[in-house]
Amino acid sequence: MQQINGLSYAQVEELVKACGQPAYRAGQLFGWLHQKRAAAFEDMKNLPKAFREQLAARGTIAKVTIEKKLVSQLDGTVKYLFSLPDGETVECVVMRYKHGLSICLSTQVGCKMGCSFCASTLAGYVRDLTAAEILDQIYTAADDLGERIGNIVLMGIGEPLDNYQNVLDFIRLVTDSRGMDLSPRHITLSTCGIVPGILKLADEGLPITLSISLHAPNDALRDQLMPVNRKYRIHQVLAACRQFEQKTGRRISFEYTLIDGVNDSRDCARQLADLCRGLMCHVNLIPVNKVQETGYTQSHQVSQFQAWLQDRGVNATVRRTLGQDISAACGQLRRQSLQQ
Repeated sequence: MQQINGLSYAQVEELVKACGQPAYRAGQLFGWLHQKRAAAFEDMKNLPKAFREQLAARGTIAKVTIEKKLVSQLDGTVKYLFSLPDGETVECVVMRYKHGLSICLSTQVGCKMGCSFCASTLAGYVRDLTAAEILDQIYTAADDLGERIGNIVLMGIGEPLDNYQNVLDFIRLVTDSRGMDLSPRHITLSTCGIVPGILKLADEGLPITLSISLHAPNDALRDQLMPVNRKYRIHQVLAACRQFEQKTGRRISFEYTLIDGVNDSRDCARQLADLCRGLMCHVNLIPVNKVQETGYTQSHQVSQFQAWLQDRGVNATVRRTLGQDISAACGQLRRQSLQQ
């Protein structure tokens, strides 16, 4: 059965027509799904009972439920473990900033990419999330907190461009003016460098922010940290980034996790600065999260690495570490749940 809250407005119109209902019912149904966020068809009281029964026979409303909720006593960061309709679990994190709330969403159950510093990949890949399951993470968190969430980061469990169509459908839904009406400029998509996906995304006409999980300035080191680099080399990723920048006019963000003694040397900073030359970009430096299985530790020269980049004309900032007391890094809560 189809997940009706994952359908585009045009698909909802087709569904309404197939049910023999007048066209205006599409607006009513879409409003129930994406403004009132109804959990069941019987809640949609201004729809005829016969139509509601038709909808229930044709599809479902995919909802996530809160399995566990942790709130940081340090900075108010909230971490959710969500249960999906089939019993699988994913995580999302809501972060508080001066400009409002940002949410980090998962796009897959588990991950195939195998990055050596990441907890999300340790339990392996299970399946892709549907557009409706990605969307309901933000709906459920916003309703639970009683606050509007104005910024989305697709940087939780999973590789967004490995689940391309569902992620694209989600972006179209969450930015629809008849639904949540979020500006695409408030959405960041993070990828480990799936080149075909970057090139396709550049042609979609969406002014979102593209964030590349780079984490190493050369192929030899990136091969060790990120197996995806053996398929898509750094020069290929950068070429795709240039196309994305040219077609969208949007600045590229490079995520660079600093690991003590691995990728935090002055020479690494020099090589990274060379990669950034000629590209409208920003480098986001991230102190590595402590994950027991990796053995990696945080670099002792984060500020120094930032200074080395800035001396070479690179715009570089250090990501503020949030939710340290609740294991807010993606993948850790789900892994704890699976172990238990």
